[in-house]
Amino acid sequence: MIAEDFQPRLWRYVTGICQNIDLIPVAVGGRPDHLHLLFHLPPSRSLADAMRVIKTNSSKWMNEHQERFAWQDGYGAFGVSESNLPAVVKYIHSQKEHHRKMTFEEEYLALLKKHGIDFDPRFVFD
Repeated sequence: MIAEDFQPRLWRYVTGICQNIDLIPVAVGGRPDHLHLLFHLPPSRSLADAMRVIKTNSSKWMNEHQERFAWQDGYGAFGVSESNLPAVVKYIHSQKEHHRKMTFEEEYLALLKKHGIDFDPRFVFD
């Protein structure tokens, strides 16, 4: 879990990781149990590699500043059109309000369904 008062520090750290690996961060935010990250991915870097670097480095940093932290295995990634960037930025920055209406788990499963991604719900959050 990411303590609420610690979140801004983690968001800044993740932004720095992105900049260090030539991603262009647009928005970072989340809740105690998850992170949303919107960035431009250059053609020279694969999404899997970017996520590995972000998760590895932020997890190591969190363990130096908090007790026993680890991201879950895997991640969800969705493409966003340029015209939808403002709406996604607003969504990321309003997570606290948004998740009063719908849990992260409910929302994530809905996104998978909306995008036609096959999944077995028993294994999504393990």
